[in-house]
Amino acid sequence: MKMTAFSSRVTKEILRDPLTLIFGIGFPVILLLLLTAIQSNAPVEIFKLETLTPGVAVFGFSFLTLFSAQLIAGDRASAMLQRLFTTPLSAFDFIAGYLLPLFPMAVAQCIICFVTAIILGLEFTTDVLMTMLILLPSALFFIGLGLLCGTVLNEKAVGGLCGALLTNLTAFTSGAWFDLAMVGGGFKKVCDLLPFSHSVNIGRAALAGNYSDIFPDMFWVIGYMLAVFIAAIILFTRKMKSC
Repeated sequence: MKMTAFSSRVTKEILRDPLTLIFGIGFPVILLLLLTAIQSNAPVEIFKLETLTPGVAVFGFSFLTLFSAQLIAGDRASAMLQRLFTTPLSAFDFIAGYLLPLFPMAVAQCIICFVTAIILGLEFTTDVLMTMLILLPSALFFIGLGLLCGTVLNEKAVGGLCGALLTNLTAFTSGAWFDLAMVGGGFKKVCDLLPFSHSVNIGRAALAGNYSDIFPDMFWVIGYMLAVFIAAIILFTRKMKSC
């Protein structure tokens, strides 16, 4: 009940900034329309909807990191959290309270992305539904990363790290826009150590109906997801004890 009450307060805070909410959920639509227009005029294999849509969905999740980080960093800057630390809420309650209203945003973003792709010509099959489900751990990773960054960084640092840096890192290391094997070498090895390319890989494998191919990529995504949430809870606990 305590966590639910806090989650309700976070939901109201999110709804106070509808423009950011609309942009975060609708941004994949803009990308799909733009890149599909490029594909129609200059066909590129990686810009086919079957390949492009999972990449756009994962890239769209990166904006959830910025959004979630700004929420928690803003609460810290306003001293809201310091006042809430006097309540019986645990660090887990706080992190879960931020997560609960953010997760539906991720689901809505994913649904809108794939519905747009279907309107543009992607064939609707059960694989589309399974792909959206399989991409949810990736969405949780991005939200958790934002909560972790918001716990340790101030609002200005959050804007730089989770805004320009993370979105560019996701764009260039995920393989959403180009085949990472074309670059190869050390760059490809670094990308394979990060979760972004694995997130795109599982989405593409699921959409193609090749569910056996989502492993071991899924293990990487789940591992990173658990790591960022555990780190967020541990660091949040330290913040609570230091206040």
